Amino acid sequence: MADATAGSPIDEYIAGFPPETQAVLQRFRAIISESAPDAVETMSYGIPTFDLRGTHLVHFGGFTRHVGFYPTPTGTEAFKEELSRFKSGKGSVQFPLGQPLPEDLIRRMVEFRVAELG
Repeated sequence: MADATAGSPIDEYIAGFPPETQAVLQRFRAIISESAPDAVETMSYGIPTFDLRGTHLVHFGGFTRHVGFYPTPTGTEAFKEELSRFKSGKGSVQFPLGQPLPEDLIRRMVEFRVAELG
């Protein structure tokens, strides 16, 4: 495998975090890729973004104590009850580092956004 710092802008972004956070961000990226295979990786707002048919599908980003996920306001509203145990805002949710990612929930949220964009 090539040096991660020599890859895409998302590879470079992820490489800027401690190894444990890198692993979580790579898993997050994989979940999104698997859930939206037609989406294109890019960077927007300074964080990793997946676009579908020219529209932002979801964003994610690493922070000191959490991974931020940005599935738009409709994406968080549709899963409001399931997200109630996490810190969230309009269009965003924080998944704490050191706790397992709610992979099924993330997957369903991405699939919701894919369906929403038609």
